[in-house]
Amino acid sequence: MTESNWANQVRLAARHIRRRVLEHTLKHNGGYMSQACSSAEIFATLYLKVMNLAPVDRPLRPKPFPGVPSRGNRAYFTGAEFNGRPLAHQDRFFLSPAHYALVLYAVLIETGRMDPCGLDDFNRDGSSVEMIGAEHSPGMEVTAGSLGQCLSQAAGIALGRRLKGDSGRTWVFMSDGEFQIGQTWEALQAASFHRLDRLAIYVDVNRQQCDGLVTNVMAVEPLQDRLQAFGWRVERVAGHNPKALAAPAARQGDGRPLAVLCDTDPCRGLSLLSQNVPKLHYLRFKTPDERRTYRRALERL
Repeated sequence: MTESNWANQVRLAARHIRRRVLEHTLKHNGGYMSQACSSAEIFATLYLKVMNLAPVDRPLRPKPFPGVPSRGNRAYFTGAEFNGRPLAHQDRFFLSPAHYALVLYAVLIETGRMDPCGLDDFNRDGSSVEMIGAEHSPGMEVTAGSLGQCLSQAAGIALGRRLKGDSGRTWVFMSDGEFQIGQTWEALQAASFHRLDRLAIYVDVNRQQCDGLVTNVMAVEPLQDRLQAFGWRVERVAGHNPKALAAPAARQGDGRPLAVLCDTDPCRGLSLLSQNVPKLHYLRFKTPDERRTYRRALERL
């Protein structure tokens, strides 16, 4: 693809991600809509341009929940198969804020990795397609929560891959609120110390979290300076610009892990959401009129 073609494809996929998440939010009278608005271009750029994931033969249908992992549970699986079965030179992807799961499912559908009918099982008892994703959910292979565990796990995997001689990269999607968590900074320090230059994080800096603005809960800025002080190579980009998002990953590394801070708008593509400021974490419709207003917005999307 030419540079303009892939960027246009990313923009179209991002639009479809928002539409699909809003459609689902209307169907279930609630959903993590602002996360889709802020991160759609990040996910689309990662999947369509940046990451070298292994292919899948066909769009996969999610399997039922196999039960908790144990020695005797031979049916146990993770959702990593939606990102292919990587060879040594191919990449792996990890979702850290698990409440972005619906956005991940949407990008898997838009990139032909997940069967759209898989969303029919969303949040049903016995389904692996959970609202808050876990290691068995499509596109995921570790349970992360929004509690800071994922970067530690991904850094350990990146170190293990280097010891094996793999050249593939390990990518982590994070949210800015996770930098309020001590374990995140321990993982950042360890990754820098071990010079895990095949590890990279993309951070959705939408400045929102469950209790309102990140700055009101516990400020994390100046995030770029803090990450650089921990030994990371850091770039800050416009989070809705596909070319700006892809550029840091294409640049020659210098032995340090990479952090890409993506400044985003949690109401991007759905300006109606701005009426809910400062509480944007979860969208639930309070009246039939409000639901009808969002349905009209879906038709415009």
